[in-house]
Amino acid sequence: MTGSDFSDLTRNRKPTKRLAAGLRQKAGRDRLGHISIRHRGGGHKRTYRIIDFRQDKFDIPGRVASIEYDPNRTAWIALIHYADGEKRYILSPQGIKAGDMVLASQKKIEARVGNRMPLAEIPDASPIHNLELNPGRGGQIVRAAGGSAILMGKEGKYAQIKLPSGEIRNILKTCLASMGSLSNPEHDNINIGKAGRTRWLGIRPTVRGKAMNPVDHPHGGGEGNQPIGLKYPKTPWGRPALGVKTRRKKKYSDRLIVKRRR
Repeated sequence: MTGSDFSDLTRNRKPTKRLAAGLRQKAGRDRLGHISIRHRGGGHKRTYRIIDFRQDKFDIPGRVASIEYDPNRTAWIALIHYADGEKRYILSPQGIKAGDMVLASQKKIEARVGNRMPLAEIPDASPIHNLELNPGRGGQIVRAAGGSAILMGKEGKYAQIKLPSGEIRNILKTCLASMGSLSNPEHDNINIGKAGRTRWLGIRPTVRGKAMNPVDHPHGGGEGNQPIGLKYPKTPWGRPALGVKTRRKKKYSDRLIVKRRR
């Protein structure tokens, strides 16, 4: 069993009260109480940290007060004290530490780790994260631990971005992005180690379909260890599973994709 290296975090740091909120457990249920996501429930109680994905305090310098753990995401978060007295949480880039300065602007500024500006002002071949898909909406992609996209180049009103999946996509040059890659890059190497630790994360056990009865699953039944006996694997509701593409045939963003993910 392995865990994260917390040596980069600020010691004995509790979440800032004004930037924290209670998080109600949902256990995979929708508003009617029906299970909409299977294998969810239990888990440790969490406090939600309100993250500023927009970072719209332009041209106001901020100082990194602390690097903190967030149980709701894989990357670390950074508490920023701005020059006007306001405090906000942002996603912490790799290599940033307490005492460093960060700045967001709609103009060209220094391409330093943690700074945020439009894609039009970012140098080519730079790693970026917390990337907007629509101007002013806030970062929507490249937000997981260790993640970064690469700005390949600019053409017309679009910038070509290579995403962590390998997909190359056109995004408007007016969209904002933060410089650098995200913190906690070793998260992928964590070995859960035991079943109980998965339960702490709010994940319940998953039973194989072929271990069930025919009434419970299309793969169920048979004497002993039988194959599924179908042309292709199915979900409990009879829909194709395992490797089937679920993206809509004619999605509005297809025209923006230069190269599909590998």
